[in-house]
Amino acid sequence: MATNIYKVAIEELNLQDKIEIEWQPFQLNPDMPAEGEELRAHVARKYGSSREDSDRAREDLTKLGADYGFEFNYFDGMKIVNTLDAHILLDYAHQVGKQMALKMRFFSAFFTEQKDISNPEVLIQEAQAVGISTLQSQATLANVEIKNRVKNLEAQWKQMGVSGVPTVVFNRTSALTGAQPQETFKQTLLEIIKKQK
Repeated sequence: MATNIYKVAIEELNLQDKIEIEWQPFQLNPDMPAEGEELRAHVARKYGSSREDSDRAREDLTKLGADYGFEFNYFDGMKIVNTLDAHILLDYAHQVGKQMALKMRFFSAFFTEQKDISNPEVLIQEAQAVGISTLQSQATLANVEIKNRVKNLEAQWKQMGVSGVPTVVFNRTSALTGAQPQETFKQTLLEIIKKQK
């Protein structure tokens, strides 16, 4: 079963009853048009990466994912898409205790199963897979108040200095940015727990 580096670090330290993971809305590309952008072209345009750089990054991520039981299944023509609606459903999922399950389902849908997670029908199906009804997903996606709350939360994180993913914020007092090894998360968690005693 696929897991994630954060969950493994928490479990290895036996801190499950002391830590809550809450995914916050953040879009690297909030202005991404509905049709999306081909991934290689996007990475070349935004970061100046060559095809070789892109291939190397994909290989590295694929290996890292496999270490945690996650399959990255990159393909030619893969697109970066707008994820606002996904964040809206994740906001609701947090309220009903299903946010981690839905976040992992979205990761699998996009990176492993090659699904378009900007498509509301796909999002509703993935939410249903973790126990959120079609009617509730439709109501959530249509709720302007929730959409505005998600956009405001994203703006707050940007104002606080978050500019990329992953960014892991601990108790809103410290953060780790970029890909970090599991041992770094464990060390940071131990330091935070020690300070709280």
